[in-house]
Amino acid sequence: MRVEIDKDSGFCFGVVTAITKAEEELEKSGTLFCLGDIVHNSDEVQRLAQKGLTVITHSDLKNLHNVKVLLRAHGEPPSTYDTARKNGVEIIDATCPVVLRLQQRIKKSFSADETERPQIVIYGKKGHAEVNGLVGQTCGEAIVVESIDELDKIDFTRPIALYSQTTKSLDGFRQVIERIKERMTPGVKFESFDTICRQVANRVDKIRRFASSHNVVLFVAGKKSSNGKVLYANCLEENPRTYLISNASEIDPAWLSGAETVGICGATSTPRWLMEEVRDRIEDMHIENTPD
Repeated sequence: MRVEIDKDSGFCFGVVTAITKAEEELEKSGTLFCLGDIVHNSDEVQRLAQKGLTVITHSDLKNLHNVKVLLRAHGEPPSTYDTARKNGVEIIDATCPVVLRLQQRIKKSFSADETERPQIVIYGKKGHAEVNGLVGQTCGEAIVVESIDELDKIDFTRPIALYSQTTKSLDGFRQVIERIKERMTPGVKFESFDTICRQVANRVDKIRRFASSHNVVLFVAGKKSSNGKVLYANCLEENPRTYLISNASEIDPAWLSGAETVGICGATSTPRWLMEEVRDRIEDMHIENTPD
């Protein structure tokens, strides 16, 4: 049996940066707070917790003083920075550069004179940490739409500036653009800005090719990972013998029956070490079931 880990799966550079910053601080001081899970993977969160990383909520932040707090790659609204300043909290900012540029663009649009300010629409998942940070740049006024079914929230007689959460689907974003164009009042300005991270978006085609090249695919992702759900769905569509697992303990040996090749892949929030553990477990199973 040949077992292959997808070379394009695993942490995106934004997550790598956040975890590197966390580990550097933990190496120095042995303790650090993180606002929300540093990554949507419980195994990685647990690994860092053992090193001294404590996950906190926004409510917790209001009661902390004179400590260090890491802001993860998703980014935060201005209110978080205000709270930190008031409480003497030192921020270790690991906001992904792609997300940071998007925040700045939205803030600039919102800062326009009120008579010229467009409706700011964000194609994204309502309540997602990144989207909360984006909406925060507009004092809560941005309109969040998750699909073309939610476009009735928009006033098509007024100018619109459309942005996207960095990890959303390119196809979904294009559909939203086309539907808005169809519904715009003639002569009213509509601008769309493609702010989707290509490192994430390009994984769809790559992971589909990877899934099709193996008899069985094990997709490793945390249950909270939105990106994981999208990529897993694409793998499953390409290869019906695709199975979603959180870690090696969830592997069912029956899945591997008759397989000559097994592919292991994951989300942008899946650590490499976790996929390696899955590979090692599969290889152990194969040895255990191979006759002497």
